[in-house]
Amino acid sequence: MTATALTAGTWNLDASHSEVGFSVRHAGISKVRGSFTEFDATLNIAETLEASSVEASVQISSVNTKDANRDGHLKGADFFDAEQFPTMTFKSTGFKGGADEFILVGDLTIRGVSKEVEFEVEVGGQAVDAFGATRAGFFASTTISRKEFGITWNAALEAGGVLVSDKVKIELDASFVLPAAA
Repeated sequence: MTATALTAGTWNLDASHSEVGFSVRHAGISKVRGSFTEFDATLNIAETLEASSVEASVQISSVNTKDANRDGHLKGADFFDAEQFPTMTFKSTGFKGGADEFILVGDLTIRGVSKEVEFEVEVGGQAVDAFGATRAGFFASTTISRKEFGITWNAALEAGGVLVSDKVKIELDASFVLPAAA
């Protein structure tokens, strides 16, 4: 299996054209969406998909749900505990599937707890932009249990149920740039 039609090499994340987002059910009736504004990743494309890898880190203090009070609560000890655990990381351990759509397997670490997760990945392709940079794009998503990462805070609702669901959907839109050969 080839590593899709992407050029082999070490690709750098273009954060200005990428997004790390999440959504979680709130009060059982709606979803709260948020994102992180500070993150980085490196993608190593090898001759085969199996030999390729990706590593990423997210700065927890950059969480943004468009509500300063909620963001402060998320950064605190009830949720991410950003002071003690300032970063969330991901390191790939393998790939399953084909060239244009595949499963990216790796270790996600939140609050010092590492768990294996599987991201469903769609490859957007590779192109040279108007400025001569070689770019590749990806969309990836997974759903995790926040309790598995030690994030257990909740509040009971008067009508039954809880304020924040356990399941959190993570969605990534990632644009990578291949550095020009020297």
